[in-house]
Amino acid sequence: MTTDKRVRQRGLWFEEMELGTVYEHRPGRTVTEADNTFFTAQTMNTQALHLDAAFSEGTTFGVRLVNSMFTLSTVVGLSVAQLTQGTIVANLGFSEVRFPKPMFHGDTLYAETLIVDKRESKSRPGEGIVTFAHTGRNQHGDVVATAVRKTLVRLRPAEDAS
Repeated sequence: MTTDKRVRQRGLWFEEMELGTVYEHRPGRTVTEADNTFFTAQTMNTQALHLDAAFSEGTTFGVRLVNSMFTLSTVVGLSVAQLTQGTIVANLGFSEVRFPKPMFHGDTLYAETLIVDKRESKSRPGEGIVTFAHTGRNQHGDVVATAVRKTLVRLRPAEDAS
């Protein structure tokens, strides 16, 4: 059977984002030692808590921690396909970033996003400002990261009105 209908994966247009809706982003992402070491080295973060196993043995946690910036980046990244792939114009800022519990090598990170605010832009026709509240949880359901992110998102183009 052949069909002429095609569906291209994309994020949501401004109009499709509903206040109070929580989007669960799956699958999750299991974080490896290599992920943590590579990200930490690539971003020039020489913090011993991420790189030095012997040093980390003497800390409260007793092992190396996953770099919190990797955790935050992954939480946001997990949301892209479902919310903003091809529909975002720009990130406008992050606030209220928290890391209530650490991530460890081998933990799996899951993310969810709540739409907390949205309005059409006053200065940029065809675009709107959407505020997301992102939450990252490990495989046990513990919250390991939260952040509020303001974005500039495209309104639905006239040719995609269906």
